[in-house]
Amino acid sequence: MSKPSAVARVVPKTNRLRQLEFWTFVVASLVALLGAAFAQADEKVISSYGVSTFGELKYSADFEHLDYVNPDAPKGGEMSLAVVGSFDSMNPYSRKGTGGALSTVMYESLLAGTADEIGSSYGLLAERLEYPEDKAWVVFHMRPEAKFSDGTPVTADDVFFVYNLFLKEGLTSYRTILAKQVESAEVLSPHSIKFTFKDGIEKRDVIENVGGLPIFKAAWFEETGAILDESRLETPPGSGPYMRADMDVGRRLVYERNPDYWGADLPINKGRNNFDRIRIEYFGDQTAAFEAFKSGVVHFRNENSSKQWATGYDFPGVKNGNVVQAELPDGNIASGQAFVFNLRREKFQDIRVREAIGLMFNFEWSNETLFYGLYARVNSFWENSELQATGLPEGEELALLEPMRDILRPEVFDDEVPMAPVSGSRQLDRTNLRRASQLLDEAGWVVGNDGLRRNAQGQTLDVEFLERSPTFDRVILPYVDNLKKLGVNASLNRVDFPQFSERRQTFDYDIITSHLGGGYEPGDGLEQRWGSETAEVSIFNPTGFSSEATDRLIDIIKAAKTREELHVAVRALDRVLRVERIWVPEWYKDVHTIAYYDKYAYPEDLPPFDFGYLDFWWQDAEKEAKLKASGALK
Repeated sequence: MSKPSAVARVVPKTNRLRQLEFWTFVVASLVALLGAAFAQADEKVISSYGVSTFGELKYSADFEHLDYVNPDAPKGGEMSLAVVGSFDSMNPYSRKGTGGALSTVMYESLLAGTADEIGSSYGLLAERLEYPEDKAWVVFHMRPEAKFSDGTPVTADDVFFVYNLFLKEGLTSYRTILAKQVESAEVLSPHSIKFTFKDGIEKRDVIENVGGLPIFKAAWFEETGAILDESRLETPPGSGPYMRADMDVGRRLVYERNPDYWGADLPINKGRNNFDRIRIEYFGDQTAAFEAFKSGVVHFRNENSSKQWATGYDFPGVKNGNVVQAELPDGNIASGQAFVFNLRREKFQDIRVREAIGLMFNFEWSNETLFYGLYARVNSFWENSELQATGLPEGEELALLEPMRDILRPEVFDDEVPMAPVSGSRQLDRTNLRRASQLLDEAGWVVGNDGLRRNAQGQTLDVEFLERSPTFDRVILPYVDNLKKLGVNASLNRVDFPQFSERRQTFDYDIITSHLGGGYEPGDGLEQRWGSETAEVSIFNPTGFSSEATDRLIDIIKAAKTREELHVAVRALDRVLRVERIWVPEWYKDVHTIAYYDKYAYPEDLPPFDFGYLDFWWQDAEKEAKLKASGALK
């Protein structure tokens, strides 16, 4: 018997080693999996149909419909409204181009909120979610019946694609926050996806944040080569109740209800999405838009002009009852509408300049003379809510601010929280003029022989109000006149909508009108609005303001474990922001002033946070037929 060759001896040994290595790997993997399983067994995993920031969900797992809807509302008819301006894109998720109105209506998310709760989200595309008490991760189990408008299923791969798309191409301020929160996303099955969150971050809102991503069809992007950060008119299929039906670029948009909408019978959708069509007509100015309403071209109007509301509704349609005027309660926090300083401009870095300019806006005169007394003054970023700061800081709020004393202005502690200045009945308030003059003198802006204020370099104090709406002329021009009497070289520059949009997005302005109001349970969105990391690039931060103190308060707000802790921290932030005088607060009202042709109906008990004309109103077919027969509608 011959001896085995050297090679023959080596082969069996190599196989044994490979087998040993294979089984070692298997055993190690099993140990790891078992360890993970035991670890997961030790932690309490919550399985639910929704998630609430604080406390319990209002609606039980077996709820039949939302309390504020009419579950038997008829389907059909059309909601039509006017929009002033134009559009050249149907992609609302990019800074490029001007997105069409309601261009997000076609898309759904894993979770959805309601109009009668704060901080609650219920499964929409997701049927169920699982997460541990510490919210280290979440698994969304999606509804297998969910479909895009082209009939193809919505899968976890689509969610995974969208997450990566926003992470790579979303607005800078948004993707910065998303990258800070999410460690990884993993598709577990065709209809299950897991998000793992990073250690060391506050996780109060992380589930809602990823659950709120709009879900597109991934294959459409792959087939077309489209990207998120571009202006385009083509739209990926969505899974929502409406689809785009007709478009005349810059003039008209029509959305039609999908007759095969997969989610029509879900409890969260019953009594909603009742119109067959939503038609949006674009107009060059408010006058043309109002004339279109009066003539019956459009049938609903959410009136934002006090003058129009007080004097314009005397046309035949109102007198003969074809048109209804109504004031519906608005329980929302005020929008925080204000003239906003662009602190990216050096001339506005001095708080005395900002305060002086703010003193010259006479709200009291404007409200009486221009607004027919319909408005109240905005004072707080959380106006019309219990979150607004009042008086001097005390108790828990003072304790929260005390460790930041060295990085805050002394006024935060020594003075009552700033209120908007009060003026007299004349357009120019002489007391405020004298105070503003003193402030500008102290800031080094001295009046010359020509009546204009100049700094040490001889530069005039130029202040341009950038505006797109002619209706603001009557408000801004008196303000400009007051500033000129102060020696400020003030002007109003009214531009068309595309110019305004471009300059707004590139921060090419001195002062614009914007909305800085906060939410009831603010969290990560505060970083986009006031955070230092994205202050220079975030379109959600028109002022460009940030500070170490606001960053610390934002972190405290995000870490709040109870609603009471949250409210204390938000009041502290409100106080700190108001002391900085980064805005000239405008006005608000606590009702919705609406007018509509008497063919629409809505539930008797409206929710506090949305009166729902595009959501849960419906059309009365008999009334609509009568209006058409009379010639009132076109």
